[in-house]
Amino acid sequence: MTESKTRLGVSAFAIVAFVLAFGSNGVRYIVGLPAFFVIAGLLTVASVVVFMRLKPARFRWYRLPAPIYWFLILAALSIFWSAYRLESVAGVAAQIATTVVAVVLAFVLSWHELLRTLASAMRWLLGISYLFELIVAIFVREPLMTWWMEQPEGKTHKILFWSRDLLFSGGPIQGIVGSSVLFGFLALLALILFGVQLRAGLVRPVSGWCWVAVAALTLVLTRSATIWVALLAVLVVLAFALWGRRLGQERRARVYWVAGGLVAVALAAVLFARDFVFGLLGKSGDLTGRGETWAKVYELVEQRPWFGWGWVSYWPTWVEPFKGLDTKAGIAVMSAHNAWLDVWLQLGIIGVLVFAPIVFLTLQRVWFRAVDQPRRGPGPALPFATSALWPLLVFTALMVQSLTESRILIESGWLLLIILAVKTRFDFELPAQDTEPTKRPWREVPIPRDTRGRAPK
Repeated sequence: MTESKTRLGVSAFAIVAFVLAFGSNGVRYIVGLPAFFVIAGLLTVASVVVFMRLKPARFRWYRLPAPIYWFLILAALSIFWSAYRLESVAGVAAQIATTVVAVVLAFVLSWHELLRTLASAMRWLLGISYLFELIVAIFVREPLMTWWMEQPEGKTHKILFWSRDLLFSGGPIQGIVGSSVLFGFLALLALILFGVQLRAGLVRPVSGWCWVAVAALTLVLTRSATIWVALLAVLVVLAFALWGRRLGQERRARVYWVAGGLVAVALAAVLFARDFVFGLLGKSGDLTGRGETWAKVYELVEQRPWFGWGWVSYWPTWVEPFKGLDTKAGIAVMSAHNAWLDVWLQLGIIGVLVFAPIVFLTLQRVWFRAVDQPRRGPGPALPFATSALWPLLVFTALMVQSLTESRILIESGWLLLIILAVKTRFDFELPAQDTEPTKRPWREVPIPRDTRGRAPK
């Protein structure tokens, strides 16, 4: 009973951590920025306490992926040459704190618990978001701004609203996070997690299909073109993973050749037919102003190409060189809208060379975890498990998002990246089946019988 209560407490802590990380925008809108910093600090302290109480036997500091250490050390060292030293101290502290929470979650949660708690957090965020949008639509009946933001004079741009009161108008809705792009990405993650749980038989069929429908509806109502591209990428990777499973290790080379050719075609389409491709998605060739932002960022990159301007994660728009660098609808832009360009800006070419191994080594591990048949010892291979697919699909969505957003470097994106990087490094166990450690009450467990149909004594 004590062990059961402990695991229940760990799962509850993980759900809270994921809700706060993935719903961070909504938390800031509700409580304000100072209170958010306090909550983030308490979450970090709670993570350390949970880790000290459980003392995972498998934890060894040297088993963490080395590129994570390299990146954090480079970020910390950049304080010395930073153009905004005080802000860099805060940015590095936030990066380390997020890493600590991610490492704790990776070590205290099993793969099944990680899937379940992530999915539960997505259910909470989707449910709260629809409740919020419903309240705005029924009671407020007009676009809503946060309580701490002053109403500007004249016409207010849509980007400033927490909710635009478009639930009954077909969207785009923004949810509790106040952004249709971020809400759409949450829906994409939810669709992946809910779909895997449903296919693996880890949830009741009725509730599973209902939540899949909610996630799919959210994708439609957020109307984010970049999320539809990410969904397409996830489906393509899923098809390649299933193909790789079918071919086996010996004949898998053709999968890599076809995948490489498809990536080359996609890059060529983006480079040479950009206006046509993005026009099909209702976007301009520069992805609604992102091209302008990238051009301005590159001008700064050219000034400090090797070590960058200093790590800070979110841009401090009140100091140079970010002050007045780029604005959209009168609001200062707080990121490069491309994670790789942001790393280049803040940590230079050296930073990109350090960040890339975190990404590509994790990609390699989640791929082989998805396509390799599990084994237990020297015996024959065991059947594939559906639940082995979700890390690859979630990581794919994260990678596609990194091309138009910098979220992978901060908060939920960095948390998810480090969890997958760490857990696939020290806990590469391939699931032999999709059942939970405990019995599922909605399914009958068959009683083994002998050849005469009698149950064993």
